[in-house]
Amino acid sequence: MSRVKRAVLARKHRKGIMKHAKGYRQARKSKFKAAKDALRHAWTYAYRDRKNKKRTFRNLWNLQINALARQNGITYSRLMEGLRKKSIELDRKVLSELANDYPEVFIKIVEEVRSTK
Repeated sequence: MSRVKRAVLARKHRKGIMKHAKGYRQARKSKFKAAKDALRHAWTYAYRDRKNKKRTFRNLWNLQINALARQNGITYSRLMEGLRKKSIELDRKVLSELANDYPEVFIKIVEEVRSTK
């Protein structure tokens, strides 16, 4: 059986890793072993934080909705309960944008919800 030499493939692999590690500090940008380890951590954090980003934005939207809702005399939980009872299907992202950009529309929604009682 013939012998397989991996020089070309190994160099290609190392070049790809080093290309991804461009811009890192100290040995992480120039030494393969350090770069490989740094990228393994970086990609792990990137995967994790793509999930956390969704959680963080939902939290921000809730805060923004709650702030304007309380200014208009209703709590966040009562607002969301009223929206469900009235079958107003607006998600938190849209409600947050309304609260920030079009507060008069948001206030009308709050008044509509308050009239359910």
